[in-house]
Amino acid sequence: MSEQTILLEIEQGVALLTLNRPGSLNSFNADMHAEMRSAISQIRKNPEVRALLITGAGRGFCAGQDLSDRNVAPGAEVPDLGESIEKRYNPLLRSLRDLPMPVICAVNGVAAGAGANIALACDITLAARSASFIQAFCKIGLIPDSGGTWSLPRLVGMARAKALAMLGDKISAEQAASWGMIWQCVDDEQLMDEALKLARHLASQPTAGLALIKRALNASMSNSFDEQLDLERDLQRLAGRTEDYREGVAAFIEKRKPEFKGR
Repeated sequence: MSEQTILLEIEQGVALLTLNRPGSLNSFNADMHAEMRSAISQIRKNPEVRALLITGAGRGFCAGQDLSDRNVAPGAEVPDLGESIEKRYNPLLRSLRDLPMPVICAVNGVAAGAGANIALACDITLAARSASFIQAFCKIGLIPDSGGTWSLPRLVGMARAKALAMLGDKISAEQAASWGMIWQCVDDEQLMDEALKLARHLASQPTAGLALIKRALNASMSNSFDEQLDLERDLQRLAGRTEDYREGVAAFIEKRKPEFKGR
């Protein structure tokens, strides 16, 4: 590999994962997908990691797919984009959704195409005031992938989702926050401080329980009310058996600050 496309630092229970192809606005190529898979696998296996924070290097968060990595020359064989999605993007989105810890995203610049939808798939997303979100697929005759057709209607409603997907208009971070696409828009110079503060806070909390909250809320998007009540019962049973629950109750009774271990 000619460059390290993913940077990974682990400190104070937080894994900081930085997309690192700033010259191409951190767009994905085959090497970057491979390094991303490896990084997430390391994070999943490391018991010291209790929260993941994703951001981008340079002036952009992620411009989606690097089109030069699968350039379609005139007369060349038509590429199977579904295969690329099945082998690369879908496993990435599933791994972020299934990771048993909070996943925070700090959008430091433009998030376009798959880059936008990766940001929207994270559990809590903050964006710099200068950042923007673009569903750029329609501009080259494609559909939103990386979960975009699933997340957009749920975050902003069907009318806005269709307009964003069909027009490809740029949405500012402030607009995204006001529409409920993201959690918060912050001043550029405060983005990483705020994101790290949030990630460190979450890493200090009962993360076994937070993982179950994530699981329950994700399931609620497709469950019936009765199915969700049953899932709440089952997950609460698991939560009640954790060391963190016992520590939380003991600390409350003893009027002290709890020391959660994520177990």
